[in-house]
Amino acid sequence: MSMEQIIASVRDLDGAFVLVPGPGGDFPELAWGDAFFYYAPDGRMPENTQPYGTIITKNHPDDTACELDPPGRWRVNIHVGRVTFQELIGEDPRAISRPRDYTATDTVMPHPVYGALGWICVVNPAEGTTDTVVRLLHSAHETARARFARRHPRQRHPRQQGPA
Repeated sequence: MSMEQIIASVRDLDGAFVLVPGPGGDFPELAWGDAFFYYAPDGRMPENTQPYGTIITKNHPDDTACELDPPGRWRVNIHVGRVTFQELIGEDPRAISRPRDYTATDTVMPHPVYGALGWICVVNPAEGTTDTVVRLLHSAHETARARFARRHPRQRHPRQQGPA
């Protein structure tokens, strides 16, 4: 699955806000071409919320283990939480100890920087991980939606009908 197909699958989710910065915007050049996934039923980028998923297209400072600078390399990052992380990785995110080849493609692994916070990543998802990546992004979106509903109990989703 291509990066564009993954972005499109997230855009199709109810209440999804997908940010893909580029030249001419307010975001630094380092973010250009990357994608950030939020739950935002009002269609505006949340100000005090981290994305639940990202796609990164190049190395970032302090995040070079996956060697994303060569052409055609990119990485999906998803916040899955502790329980799902343990199911996928076989380790507690706060106690990651097994060595990994972070340059491997089509492999679910802890995020090289944010793994301890319950983030996983996949470099160049392909046949072995595409279904898992899409499922995890949908689940992360639902978790973000539920968190939003708890924090904004009186705010209704724009597509909901009836009195508030």
